Amino acid sequence: MSVFLGIDVGTSGTKTLAMREDGVILAKDTVEYPLYTPKPGWSEQNPKDWWDATVQSVRAVIDAGGIDPAEVKGIGLSGQMHGSVFLDADHNVIRPALLWNDQRTQAECEEIESRAGGRSALIDMVSNPALTGFTAPKILWLRNNEPENYEKTVQVLLPKDYVRFRLTGEFASEMSDASGTLLLDVKNRKWCQPLLDKLEIDKALLPDVYESEVVSGKLSQIAAQALGLPAGIGVVGGGGDQAAGAVGNGIVRDGVISATMGTSGVVFAHSDEVQTDPEGRVHTFCHAVHGKWHVMGVVLSAGGSLQWYRNQFGEMETAIAAGFDTEAYELMTTAAGQAPAGSEGLYFLPYLTGERTPHCDPYCRGAWIGLSLRHGRPHMIRSVMEGATYAMRDCLEIIEGMNIPVSEIRVSGGGAKSAFWRQLQSDIYGQNVCVTNSDEGPAYGVALLAAVGGGAYDDVVEACEATINVTGTTETCGTAKATYNQAYPMYGQLYRSLKSDFPSLCELAEN
Repeated sequence: MSVFLGIDVGTSGTKTLAMREDGVILAKDTVEYPLYTPKPGWSEQNPKDWWDATVQSVRAVIDAGGIDPAEVKGIGLSGQMHGSVFLDADHNVIRPALLWNDQRTQAECEEIESRAGGRSALIDMVSNPALTGFTAPKILWLRNNEPENYEKTVQVLLPKDYVRFRLTGEFASEMSDASGTLLLDVKNRKWCQPLLDKLEIDKALLPDVYESEVVSGKLSQIAAQALGLPAGIGVVGGGGDQAAGAVGNGIVRDGVISATMGTSGVVFAHSDEVQTDPEGRVHTFCHAVHGKWHVMGVVLSAGGSLQWYRNQFGEMETAIAAGFDTEAYELMTTAAGQAPAGSEGLYFLPYLTGERTPHCDPYCRGAWIGLSLRHGRPHMIRSVMEGATYAMRDCLEIIEGMNIPVSEIRVSGGGAKSAFWRQLQSDIYGQNVCVTNSDEGPAYGVALLAAVGGGAYDDVVEACEATINVTGTTETCGTAKATYNQAYPMYGQLYRSLKSDFPSLCELAEN
């Protein structure tokens, strides 16, 4: 059988997997790299690290899988969305890339909305409001703050598309990732010239855009030599990490949505038609399914909140786990199970890096509220998990309020690996949740896209139906559901009560 590679250029590392055309994974490998925070709220990486990790992980996968390089018939690319790679006329990287979680561009977001004629006018043009994580504000930030670098810039690429350039020598992107630049006319699936004109951004800075399964370049001789593969292998458009992950979880038809609890949290719904929230609380992007769209709510610190707790307060669990060949997270969730649903009135706001859905607020911050002498370690851990899941429910409530059908919720990410957290999600969402046989995320999704582009399947839906199946369901506990339905409104009220104080807290922290 033919073999297809899926490469996911993530924030913590690049993951490559090799998939047989029937969906069987032959091998996988991840290579990590650093993230730099030169100032509070800034987040940058060196694009060379992505390329070096791609080369290393591809070679490792070919070796580990015992794969004949001649069997590789296609490559799919995914990656962290919104990041900005600035190239000069010699195609060299000008400065470190600004990432999706970089918060330096609030002034530029305000500038974009003003130039566009207001928030509503902007949403009408590109289906989304201006958010600090998006690409367009980063371009304006470079122009406003590093004009000498902006003058050198001849091309702006998203992270995975920089790797595509290194693979093929071609400048290209695709609809799902380009949607997150804030420069794509999402409804009509093309760059939004009216907004580019208003922002005075030259369209020549942006690559051509393709549908996700379309071959957008061929593996060059130089890249082939670096990877140990034959030249000429087709590289498909691929997808932004969320759209690609949805393909990898079978979210390719109406009614089936995903709730992915990773470092960030994402509630993702397929849509056959363009559907936009007038308030801009959720994103409306092109899907990695040809001619389709998706609606997506994003929680910036979902599983990342529990990771933060482990890193800062989980020394005991980490030490015990090291001695008993288990994970600190498993011990923490066991402890969380000792506290009752609702954590006896203890709330955790998971806004450790600001928030997107539903608040679009870069200034909000995390907090425990409701602490009393009765609360102990189990309550604190459980409240962190509950707070992250309440934030995910915020996304789900908006999507349901847009009359998007929800007949099945598929959970994935780290929050799906824990039976306790699956149950907690089911109880807070108030619906059964299920898992599938596919847990490899975006890398698997773009391997399927490569299989479509390589002719193994007629389209993405056929590829998903042939390879992805539901393998388990967690049913809602009625008692816990009732507790959470009663507690959830207070979670939202706490943000509203603190909203006006968050900017002052940020200012104090910076001083």
